[in-house]
Amino acid sequence: MHFFRAFLIVLFFSIQTQSQSKKYKIHTVAFYNFENLYDTVDDIFTNDDEWTPNGAQHWTTEKYQQKLKNLERVLSEIGTPENSNAPTLIGAAEVENRNVLEDLIKEPKLQSLDLGIIHFDSPDKRGIDVALLYQKKYFRPTSYSNIPLIIYKKEISQKEETEVLDDEIEVKKENKNRVFTRDQLLVSGFLENEEIHIIVNHWPSRSGGEKATTMFREAAGKLNRKIIDSLQRINPQAKVLTMGDFNDGPFNKSIKAGLGAKGLKTEVSEFDVFNPFEELANKGLGTIAYRDSWNIFDQIIMTASLVKSDFSSFNFWKAGIFSRPYLIQNSGAYKGYPLRNTLSEAGFSDHLPVYVYLIKEFK
Repeated sequence: MHFFRAFLIVLFFSIQTQSQSKKYKIHTVAFYNFENLYDTVDDIFTNDDEWTPNGAQHWTTEKYQQKLKNLERVLSEIGTPENSNAPTLIGAAEVENRNVLEDLIKEPKLQSLDLGIIHFDSPDKRGIDVALLYQKKYFRPTSYSNIPLIIYKKEISQKEETEVLDDEIEVKKENKNRVFTRDQLLVSGFLENEEIHIIVNHWPSRSGGEKATTMFREAAGKLNRKIIDSLQRINPQAKVLTMGDFNDGPFNKSIKAGLGAKGLKTEVSEFDVFNPFEELANKGLGTIAYRDSWNIFDQIIMTASLVKSDFSSFNFWKAGIFSRPYLIQNSGAYKGYPLRNTLSEAGFSDHLPVYVYLIKEFK
């Protein structure tokens, strides 16, 4: 049993089907918005000044180290108890650079997983990017690219300029203003011996108002759909997972129309995409809280090729939101909210992580 636990990545578990016990391999795929995972070094090319020892957040080495330990704990536990192993694939948002990811994967509970990193610097002026972490033993990347989201805001008032927090705006010729936001990260590779594609997202924020910025997220949804379509033209049965902080919930136009996500398996046809987090939203669950209202901005959506009852290859089993008491504030004005960073201490994140299980019958 010790040998079994030490050298297998997957948990073999049994479920009862037609009175016969079957065994399955299981992989956890997760996404987590790390909420401002900055180092303490001032980068002259980005607006990271507040995340320095002399900045507004008083971001010290001690706080940074605590933040890494907090994230280590979460990432090592996502997916339990169904799968005792840490996630095989982890999409991440709000990371400043590759260095912070290198520091993170050196934390003891993560170092033993031998995690690889795929990361590109994005044009976001705050310097926050998306990335993919993966267990090298079980996932082998074959290609990866960062796909820019090119969007413009034609008219912007002085007041609106001061409200833009997450997406920096630069004036362009012909009175056009480009919104510099995160690229969409596309990674292709093999999960064990099966090809799979992952898109990691952090769509434009709602800074300046939901209605005023919805067009940007709708454009992000359309770009996501375009990427998926291109993969399906090469292989109609391409298995694609698109994950991220979409800054919209399952019922917003960017998800329902731009990406075209369906919330019921019975609605999903050959080239559609399925969003299991729509069902969780209908149950009143959430990953982020605002004004005492919960929403699911963090989602993992998949192509129909992953939503099958045949488990001779890896397919979707179920989805979840990872929530533990230590991730929730237990006092103060924000009691019940995710435990985020404060001026006095490093928290976890203002988002809760999400995950899906992919399973395959073991023969």
